[in-house]
Formats: sequence, C-alpha cells, structure tokens
Amino acid sequence: MMIEVETGLYIGAACDIGDVERLNQLGITRVLTVDSQAAHLPEFIRTKFVQAFDDSSTDLLSRFDECHQFIEAGKGASSSVLVHCHAGQSRSAAIVTAYLMKTHKLSLEEAQCTLLRIKPDVRINQDFLDQLALYESMGCELDATTSLYKQFRLQKVTERYPELQTVPKEVFAADPGQMQTSETVYRCRKCRRVLFRGSSILSHCVGSGPVSFSHKKCERDSQVSTAGGRAQCTSLFIEPVQWMEEALLGVMDGQLLCPKCNSKLGSFNWYGEQCSCGKWVTPAFQMHKSRVDEIKPVSISALR
Repeated sequence: MMIEVETGLYIGAACDIGDVERLNQLGITRVLTVDSQAAHLPEFIRTKFVQAFDDSSTDLLSRFDECHQFIEAGKGASSSVLVHCHAGQSRSAAIVTAYLMKTHKLSLEEAQCTLLRIKPDVRINQDFLDQLALYESMGCELDATTSLYKQFRLQKVTERYPELQTVPKEVFAADPGQMQTSETVYRCRKCRRVLFRGSSILSHCVGSGPVSFSHKKCERDSQVSTAGGRAQCTSLFIEPVQWMEEALLGVMDGQLLCPKCNSKLGSFNWYGEQCSCGKWVTPAFQMHKSRVDEIKPVSISALR
C-alpha cells in the first residue's frame, strides 16, 4: 500500500504501480522505480528507473542526487511522485531517506526516525545505511573528488566485477603523464615519468602498528616503520590511473611497474593489502614512497 511521506511524495511497493486508477486519484505523475526491472506505466506518467538489487553490490550513493532532482521536479500543487522498489522497505526507503536528509537538512538518524514513524516496516539494509552515512558526511551532495567516495567506488567495482575481465573506464584517473596539470604530481624516481596527481591519493587512518601484524609468523614486526612510537606509512595508496589499465585486467593482484622504464613502483590487490602502519586498505593500489618523488607546483610570484 502506498504511503504519503509528505505532500507530493509517496513510497510504495511494486504491486502499487499496477493500480493506475489509484495513481491517477493521488495525482501521481512521476514514478521512480528502484528495482531490478523497470516498470511499465501509461505514457502520461513520467518514469525514472534505477536498476538496483537489494544487496551489498548495489551503488545507490551515486544516484541519490539525480533521484532527488527527479522527485523535486515532480512535486507540485496538483502532482505527486511515487518512489517504489519490490517490497517498499529497503531500496525505495534508502532513496526517500536521502531525499529527506537533503531537502530538510536532517541527519541520517533524524531522517530514519521520520520515515519509520510514517512507515514502521521500513528495513534499509546495512550497506545502504553505510552509503547514507557517507552521503551525510559529504553534506548530502555527491562529491566524486573526495577520497572516501573514490574508495567506496573502488570497493563496489571489486564486488561487481569479481573476475575483473572488464573494469569501468570511469574508475581510472586521467594519466597526468599525458596532460598538463597545475597539481602536485608524483614522478618515478628512476626515469622521472609523471605517474599520478596528489588528488589521486586515497588517505586512510593510521593503523595500530606492529600489533596489527601479530597474526603473521614472519618477522615483519621488526620492519614496521615508527616515529615517536607511532606507526608510519611507507606507501601511498591511490586510485587506479589510466596507465595501469592493462596490468589490472583479468587478475586480482600483481606488481605496478613504471609505464616508461618498467621499474617496480608498488603493487595492487583487489582484495586489499596491509599498509606498513597496520591499516588494511581494500582494494589496494600501493605505491612505495621510496620509488616516487613528490613534485609541487611553483607559482610565478614565489620566484620573484
């Protein structure tokens, strides 16, 4: 049964879209389907389809803003929007929760409580809740440049492409060696080839140091770099860059070699690797700091 969340916005299930007369009575002129299959509705109803499964492989985060725009455009004095999935409990509820957060400046907890009061059977799966929390941390505005979003996107690629016979082109950052950039860049220490930009670095919280390696039988504990009693990172973890594409296809792990001189720069593993600080990073595209040099841009005014 369709339930009115607020004026002009309804949430429902797949069975609700079969009652066209009821949709007409409620003034529903737009239907947003968040399901595995698109809905078939009369031409007078405008539709939007977001293909989504109710599991951890689904990326709803990247669609929150466009869904918000679709809903906003359909709400009016005499028009309403229906958001539905199969059962009306998880996928559609996640989209509506994101809408409430963005529109009314609510926290995730506040938006959840608001929707649960209206529809007590809402059961948003944990992965969608994590995506909503990330959306909240970005100020309810998708920012594809943030380290957190890039890491999230890579994790979704790992889940959706377990055999990795193909990797979406949008996952790869532009190759700074083939373009001009005013950003800080990193070069191969041996041949000086530009490898990646500073904005491609995916930061992570520093791990707990030697204790993180206690499960290993080797003597790696003694190799962990520390300074002032605090674990240090001897590598940089970055988003994949275009020159890596050939090396990544069809394999889960391997070496990262300089595209010009073929010297070893680091390694990659779609299942993740442990940083020298002890933090586990998944997926991991690891560049050893000892193999690259940081080159910062110099302003003309600084030279005068």
